[in-house]
Amino acid sequence: MAKTKTVFFCTACGNETPKWQGRCPACGAWNTMEEHIEKPTAVGKAKSSPVGMSRRPQRIRDVDTGHEIRFSTGMGELDRVLGGGAVAGSLVLVGGAPGIGKSTLLLQICDSLCMGRKVLYVSGEESERQLKLRAQRLGVAPDELYILSETRLSDILEAVEQMQPDILIADSIQTLYNEENESSPGSVSQVKDCTMALMQMSKSRGIMVFVVGHINKDGNIAGPKVLEHMVDCVLYFEGDPNSSYRLLRAAKNRFGSTNEIGVFEMADKGLIEVPNPSQMLLEGRPEGASGTCVACVMEGTRPVLAEVQALVTKTTFNVPRRAADGFDFNRAVLLMAVAEKRAGMKLNVFDAYINVIGGLRLDEPGADLPVVLAVASSYRDQVISDDLVAIGEVGLTGEIRSVSNMNQRLSEVARLGFKKCIIPRNGSEKLEIPEDLTVYRVRNLREAIETAL
Repeated sequence: MAKTKTVFFCTACGNETPKWQGRCPACGAWNTMEEHIEKPTAVGKAKSSPVGMSRRPQRIRDVDTGHEIRFSTGMGELDRVLGGGAVAGSLVLVGGAPGIGKSTLLLQICDSLCMGRKVLYVSGEESERQLKLRAQRLGVAPDELYILSETRLSDILEAVEQMQPDILIADSIQTLYNEENESSPGSVSQVKDCTMALMQMSKSRGIMVFVVGHINKDGNIAGPKVLEHMVDCVLYFEGDPNSSYRLLRAAKNRFGSTNEIGVFEMADKGLIEVPNPSQMLLEGRPEGASGTCVACVMEGTRPVLAEVQALVTKTTFNVPRRAADGFDFNRAVLLMAVAEKRAGMKLNVFDAYINVIGGLRLDEPGADLPVVLAVASSYRDQVISDDLVAIGEVGLTGEIRSVSNMNQRLSEVARLGFKKCIIPRNGSEKLEIPEDLTVYRVRNLREAIETAL
């Protein structure tokens, strides 16, 4: 009689080892190994798939892509993040903190998805009555929306077999369990098995599958990292608990860009799309205050304006403190070193704090210049004009370098009513400058600071 096999999974990266270790040999994380007991399979007999049928290899030129079409979810912001709409036969993982709005978003799009399609909403956390009450509150009542409160994987697959839906929503993957697996629901092996079964069903039948995933205390989706490798698209729903605005971004997307973001506002009757995120991010901006500058960054194909704030104050420590929220810390320290060396700011005796308003994270080179100008404004306690925007990358020698999509950025700056813009001199000869926008072309950091202040 064959013996059971015990393996250990790393919950951080999904690495598998035959024995327990305090530190994962693959990713180096401590205390992340979890035990999993695998049942033996008969010799010479492959483990059967829960759904689907045998498939034969075929030439790539003979593959028909006519059915791999996109369709709208009914929310333009979600379509933007998905790369232009949902793709039939794809598996999308939606993660986020508890109460951020994951279930609300997926239930709201059912109103549009049910136009000509059948949708099966499976919830392992709510009963059918609770789902009906939430749908009534959101005003969602399509005829082709079917709901099921179930956690056993075999029952869900059987319901899919009988109903033949076009779209399946599983909320959430941590509540589902495969009865052939002895582990408890939410464990590494259960999450992996259930996701694999849903992926095989999605690919074999062409069903669009949305899966809700919880996150752990580190902000990553709970379960093994291989969960994110199996799905086609990983979406993160983020937002400040004290704010009504939510950001949806793609960490992985096989059918589109991962640079797009979607902005929503949580209201009494669900999520409302915010088509102009720049206006939202600039709301409540102080007038006549030092240490603030407006940046224009590209989020995918859309230019977005955001406020960068800096606070420079005399330090009381032997080593001055540095902190950055919404901006890369190492990049911020590098820019302060450049400002101290090339612009003559004695920041070695000052604490410096940088913050990006609205929960947006600026991770592109075009945000370098506004960060340095905000620091210089707070250092000198001089106000930057409220109608000025800065765009540019800062080099180690203090030069200001050009960035991509300058024409789109300048058009967005002018559309929102700003009158002045500081841009790099290099590469600005062929730009199309809007009529009401005054452009200042600078070569280095000193020129930019003198122009802004």
